[in-house]
Amino acid sequence: MASQHSSQGIAIAGVAESDLGSVPGKTIFQLQMEAAKAAIEDAGLEKSDIDGVLTAAPFNSMHMPSMALSEYLGIQPSYSDSTITGGSSFETHVGHAMAAIQAGLCTTCLITYGSTQKSDRSRNPQGTYGNPEPPWQFEAPYGPPLPLAAYAMAARRHMYEFGTTSEQLAEIAVATRKWAALNPKAYTRDPLSIDDVMNSPIVTDPLHRYDCCLVTDGGGAVIVTSLERARDLKKRPVVVLGFADTHSHMGISQMPDLVRTAAGITGPKAFGMAGVKPSDIDVTQIYDSFTITVMLCLEDLGFCAKGEAGAFVSGQRTAPGGEFALNTSGGGLSYCHPGMFGIFLIIEAVRQLRGECGDRQIPSANLALAHGVGGVLSSHATLILGGE
Repeated sequence: MASQHSSQGIAIAGVAESDLGSVPGKTIFQLQMEAAKAAIEDAGLEKSDIDGVLTAAPFNSMHMPSMALSEYLGIQPSYSDSTITGGSSFETHVGHAMAAIQAGLCTTCLITYGSTQKSDRSRNPQGTYGNPEPPWQFEAPYGPPLPLAAYAMAARRHMYEFGTTSEQLAEIAVATRKWAALNPKAYTRDPLSIDDVMNSPIVTDPLHRYDCCLVTDGGGAVIVTSLERARDLKKRPVVVLGFADTHSHMGISQMPDLVRTAAGITGPKAFGMAGVKPSDIDVTQIYDSFTITVMLCLEDLGFCAKGEAGAFVSGQRTAPGGEFALNTSGGGLSYCHPGMFGIFLIIEAVRQLRGECGDRQIPSANLALAHGVGGVLSSHATLILGGE
């Protein structure tokens, strides 16, 4: 950990969202611009300070997104990255920005994302990812509604192997809604009970409506620079202590094990780099595309043993006032979910470490984990962040 506080240390200096929820009349570029401008201001920088641009376009959207965004913003970067690994893209972008800054390729990186998924109704819930060619050649002929069916398969397998119940999955949705009720920016803040989740329609067995993330518009942005520089800026630096990413498959038919994800690889690596362990984490942000996503990652990241996540989250343990602070913004289940949610995990983690979260603030938060998941449990990226 000491090396992270040297001149080679990397920090997040600014974060922000655009308008969220339903934002008709605004383009993906406009939402990214709003978030980028606000994040640059949050850091106390100017647009001219940005010399690295990293972004990921929504699926089935533009090619070469970092080039298109840079042109729109009027930035000619010395480092550019359009890596797309789904919802984990932005945790991966932080890792790439860290490497680029340490290598001297740039000094200050803008990471951003935007989607008008709700307004443009671009989802195709009846279809599949991609074409009936690799890697979907073994799935598309059967017409599963992806990604829903993939996560439902994982949930059913977890139930079969470990006795996990739908009520235990519902605990996550209910606890996350309680956090959303404390977040004025959350899209859905109405009370939610276990019975409400259980009585909501089955979307893909065994997942109910409230086991599934929102569909919203929105954008987010993160500024990454050297720790040395961040110390002279507007806000308290949040140090990048650990990072790891990987992907194990693309199509769900190729997932090695439906209940054992690649978070089991990225978690230990990120914790090892940071020199901390799961029990040291004060606030945890895990991609909640579905309630089962959270359960699998809690186990594979080492917060509980394999098969024990159902018991781990029971009794509203992850709700406000519980023992384990999880997805304190309201998550993708209740706060927002504009196609890929990973950047918002970072934004909330940073705000918690700065003490900026108002009624949902975790007292004395000093270490946070943000874990992104992309595709159909395919890509995983873990960040360990610390307040200086």
